[in-house]
Amino acid sequence: MSETNILVAGFGGQGILFAGKFLVYAGLINGKQVSWLPSYGPEMRGGTASCGVIISDTPIGSPIVTQPDMLIVMNAPSLERYEPDCARNGRVFIDSSLITRELGRSDLTGWYVPAAKMADENGLTGLANMIMIGKFIKETNICAYNDIEAALKKTVPERRRALYDSNLEALNLGYNYRR
Repeated sequence: MSETNILVAGFGGQGILFAGKFLVYAGLINGKQVSWLPSYGPEMRGGTASCGVIISDTPIGSPIVTQPDMLIVMNAPSLERYEPDCARNGRVFIDSSLITRELGRSDLTGWYVPAAKMADENGLTGLANMIMIGKFIKETNICAYNDIEAALKKTVPERRRALYDSNLEALNLGYNYRR
């Protein structure tokens, strides 16, 4: 992997920025160069949110992700907005609980994960983002499974330490999800 451009997108309040931070810490743990660039509408919760993450073996020239190699989408408007921008042969991870359509491009590979539904069914409401990240890690090998806990410890702030186990459970649900 020389450089991987990732875009995580959805509504504010879905943990989009948190998911991006997790990926950045996973990259740092593996000795990679990383960047994290959040973007959200003025309404934040309920508005649009996206997060560009770059993980690279070499220094990163710009933190802006304009053509993601990998896209994680948590709502239909995000898929509509960012699918056309994906790099050729890109990979797209879709929360199929909230997005009912298939990918419109034949050069993209898609994974459909009912993350919001899985989160609700397992008492992990609000952690669909981490279910998606778990599946993302499994399919992309962006980091080793053994690095998940270390990255999560860096991502979950001390004042929210009680949420660590729930986040880890969500990551594992996604990692082990089979369609």
